[in-house]
Amino acid sequence: MNKPAALETRIERLCAEHGMRMTGQRRVIARVLSQADDHPDVEEVHRRAHAQDARISLSTVYRTVRRLEEAGILERHDFGDGRARYEPAHHAHHDHLIDVNTGQVIEFRNEQIERLQERVAEELGYRLTGHRLELFGMPLKKSKG
Repeated sequence: MNKPAALETRIERLCAEHGMRMTGQRRVIARVLSQADDHPDVEEVHRRAHAQDARISLSTVYRTVRRLEEAGILERHDFGDGRARYEPAHHAHHDHLIDVNTGQVIEFRNEQIERLQERVAEELGYRLTGHRLELFGMPLKKSKG
């Protein structure tokens, strides 16, 4: 019995719109990135893609991720751990809180912070057109009692 073809992901559609040739390996990499609910680095993308297709090399993942970033399909982040981490570009705006102990990345949105950033830009004579906020922290210790 044949497995039904998976639906095309947003990243695959964007690649086609940018005229990128979608090889089978690129398609697997695009799906891995589309399905990620974290912010994987290239090595993690490779691990996940390689599990689906053992022919995918680390260099293929590096080249593909670089092309997707250059096309504006992926956003690159540096969360202070020395690894470039990726997520799809142009999705709903959010900010990041990075746990410095574990490297866990927590996405959040706070309307008060959004308004404050706009007010600061306005006070300095600018209209805010975009921003990126990354907070780094350590978990508060729970008190016993």
